[in-house]
Amino acid sequence: MRSYRELKVWQKGIELVKMVYGLTQGFPKSETYGLASQMQRAAVSIPSNIAEGQGRQHTGEFRQFLHIAIGSAAELDTQLVVAVELGYCSAENAQPVFDLILEIRKMTYALINKLPR
Repeated sequence: MRSYRELKVWQKGIELVKMVYGLTQGFPKSETYGLASQMQRAAVSIPSNIAEGQGRQHTGEFRQFLHIAIGSAAELDTQLVVAVELGYCSAENAQPVFDLILEIRKMTYALINKLPR
């Protein structure tokens, strides 16, 4: 199997991490260790779980880690909703992040469906 770095979904995950870190830079300082940190950890978790799963010996393990990545994407999506609702970022600035989260979730589901059973 090829390197996880060649997986488009992993590459999109890294792009998402950069977007989230950029977005959270504008959050209030009081959120540095709160919502901003949670969002950053959830974003980093997505490509990290894709990489860890791809590095495992068995397809079943890879599938499991891909599901964890999908869960992290849902967590990040919710945290982004909270950030918008609290006025930490505008809906306009959040939309590209929402769009990329959705794209990554779809790509991850597609990858799961491609894996041999």
